[in-house]
Amino acid sequence: MNDDTSAHSPAPDKTDVTHWERETLERLVMAQLDEQRAARRWRIGFRLFWMAVFLAAVWYSFHQNKAATSNNPASHTALIEIKGDIDADANANAEWVMDSLRQAFEDEGAQAIVLLINSPGGSPVQAGMINDEIRRLKALHKKPVYVVVEETCASAAYYIAVAADQIFVDKASIVGSIGVLMDGFGFTGLMDKVGVERRLMTAGENKGFLDPFSSPTKPQRAHAQHLLDQIHQQFIKVVRDGRGERLKETPDIFSGLFWSGEQAIELGLADGYGTLDSVARDVVKAEDIVDYTRQDNVAERLAKRFGAAMGEAMVKTSLSLMPKIR
Repeated sequence: MNDDTSAHSPAPDKTDVTHWERETLERLVMAQLDEQRAARRWRIGFRLFWMAVFLAAVWYSFHQNKAATSNNPASHTALIEIKGDIDADANANAEWVMDSLRQAFEDEGAQAIVLLINSPGGSPVQAGMINDEIRRLKALHKKPVYVVVEETCASAAYYIAVAADQIFVDKASIVGSIGVLMDGFGFTGLMDKVGVERRLMTAGENKGFLDPFSSPTKPQRAHAQHLLDQIHQQFIKVVRDGRGERLKETPDIFSGLFWSGEQAIELGLADGYGTLDSVARDVVKAEDIVDYTRQDNVAERLAKRFGAAMGEAMVKTSLSLMPKIR
């Protein structure tokens, strides 16, 4: 006789099944909570790490500048380099140059400031800000400023240079280009050949002014020319004020032409020949040269990166709090 054990085994209690499901669900929820806490701890730790890096970068930059200033010789020539394009996004930008100028002028050991320039020009706005700051600091601290030109000092770079007391060049340096330009490209003829139609809609009849796919109207051309002429006159005034009676004006001197260093001296655009060392030795009478040029160092790059990351995080946070329409 065989026993049918399956027929006599008790059926699972409904209460036990419900209890098992509840325990499983609780375990899943707790695991999810633990995972969220771990992720939150990692995020907090990561942010604290970058905050520490940022603070270390600020501390390093501050103490590096402080140490550089405190270790300067009692009597020296202050050097500030202006190289490459003069632009808000370049190393030769008004903020950095003016910061370097202030540090140099405020150092009691700096007998004079020498701007070592090698630049084809750039933004008239950036150049104008630097020119104004040089003249302000000269009047405030009663210290002379000299310019030493390497290969090129043209356009916006010369806009800056005329704020100096004297400009020294090499005979083959390129100096001048006292003019203003606005450039771009037009593709209207090419579009006609390939059968492409430009569809531009604006609110304001001149909003599409200087659009490369549309031809400017005569009034728009006249407006642009008036703008250029106005900025050109500002440039001419700065040159006349800076060079004074030394300037020998000719019909071409404000035409945008540039000259060699030798010609620049003849025209009164420059004062003589000289190098950084010769000016420090013979003009300033302080052979020790201290470089005040602000550089984009590793600490500043880290600080910028941290600042950008924090800004992005703040934007994301603010967006997440805004009401959404689905």
